[in-house]
Amino acid sequence: MRVGIDPTYPPFALADDAGLRGIDVDFAQALAEELGLEAQFTYFGYDGLYDALTTGQVDVLISALVILPEKTKDIAYSIPYFDAGLVLIAPTSGSPVARIANLDGKILAVELGSIGHVTALELQRNGSGFDIRTYGGVSEALAAVGAGEAHAALVDSISGRLYLREMKSQDDLSLAIVGNPVTSEPFAIATRIDDRILKAKLNEAISRLIAAGKLTTIIEHHLD
Repeated sequence: MRVGIDPTYPPFALADDAGLRGIDVDFAQALAEELGLEAQFTYFGYDGLYDALTTGQVDVLISALVILPEKTKDIAYSIPYFDAGLVLIAPTSGSPVARIANLDGKILAVELGSIGHVTALELQRNGSGFDIRTYGGVSEALAAVGAGEAHAALVDSISGRLYLREMKSQDDLSLAIVGNPVTSEPFAIATRIDDRILKAKLNEAISRLIAAGKLTTIIEHHLD
C-alpha cells in the first residue's frame, strides 16, 4: 500500500535521524496489516500530497488531512479516524466549568487569532456571557488556566492533549479536558474518486481497528 505522507507534522508524522514515526505512521501500518499488505511511505510536502495521489504516485494519503468538500470532485475520503476539533480544558478540582454553558460570567482563555478565538467570538455574538482573554499561544492560554487567571481554555484537541501530556510527565494533573468536544474537525484518508473498492476496504479496516481498540491505543500512545 503506497502511502503519501508529509513527515513534518508531529505527532502525526515526523522523519528524522531516528526514522519515521507518529500516529499516521502507526495507523497506516496497522491498516496495511489488516489488509494483508505492507505500508510503503513516500514523503511529500503538504502542497504536493493531492497531486501525488491524482497522478498515481501513491495509492492513499494518510497525513492528518481534514476533509475538504472542494476536493471531492476528484478525491474520496474514508470514514474519519481522528477528530482535531476544539475542546475545553479546565481545572480538575473545584472547577464549575463542564461545558460552554457553564462559562457565563467567567473568563475563557484562547490563543490570539486561533480557531478557538474565532469560535469564542462567535459564541459571544450568539449570547454566551463569558469574557475572552487572549494569549500568544496555546501553552500560555493553558498556563493561565492553571494559574487561576481564567476559568477554562478553548484549544484544539491536539495541542491541548500534548500540553496535558507534558503536565502529566511532571506529575501535574491539575487540568483536564472537560465535557464533549466543542467543534469537530475530522481527519480522514484520501483516495482517488474511482478507487471505490479500495475505499470500501479501508473503511472496513478502520472500523475493525476502532472496534478492537487498536486505533485508540495508537492515538493515546502519541498524544496522552
